[in-house]
Amino acid sequence: MRFALSSSRLVLATLLAGALTAAACPASAQEFRPRDPVISISGEGEASIAPDMAVLTLSVVRNGQTAEAALSANSAAMKEVLTAIKADGVADRDIQTSNFSIYPQYRHSEPKNGVVDPPEVVGYEVANTLTLKVRDLDKLGALIDRSVKLGVNQGGQIVFTNDDPEEAMTEARKAAVAKALAKARTLTEAAGVKLGRVLEISENAARPMPQPMMRMAMAKDMAAEAVPVATGENTYTVTVNVTFALEQ
Repeated sequence: MRFALSSSRLVLATLLAGALTAAACPASAQEFRPRDPVISISGEGEASIAPDMAVLTLSVVRNGQTAEAALSANSAAMKEVLTAIKADGVADRDIQTSNFSIYPQYRHSEPKNGVVDPPEVVGYEVANTLTLKVRDLDKLGALIDRSVKLGVNQGGQIVFTNDDPEEAMTEARKAAVAKALAKARTLTEAAGVKLGRVLEISENAARPMPQPMMRMAMAKDMAAEAVPVATGENTYTVTVNVTFALEQ
């Protein structure tokens, strides 16, 4: 009886192992099944538009024997600059203090007998920097000219941009997809296969920064005494990745 019982257990174990092996075979067959043929292509599209806004940085820097004197002189000049900027139509929401600093100014003495005396504070420098959004570009040159005359003596960095570039971004996306499709057709025709449906499409860059182009255009109706400003164009670039199925 012990032998018969052991034989039964052996048969049962053998059947169970066979069932598990059979159940695993379809999964293995699916795992090693060749994937459907696809082709992945990238396309880049561009759209250029004239800027409608400038981001301008202006600084007032004043020196004084004391920090209080330097600050007082700086504040007086900055008040005049702010008054002029607002009079030119720049809204409060488009005016922001982006930097403020007070630095001591030192005088360094020459070494005597190998001994160097510590530097001596001889004054202070106060710098106040404004960042402006100028939405009327026709007034930009005159605004810079007036600000300099009222006390701005540093800065002047200008970035031309667009308040709402979505229309340009849409055109860039369309161009990118069209280029990706053209590339895919060229490659599949050369390979002797047929291009299938779109399986996946994605966009790499969310919202690129505008890049200035070499072609420049002067702002219109600018006053003769104003600072000449060239606005140029902003170019928006979008890259898309598209995966197509292949039909053989």
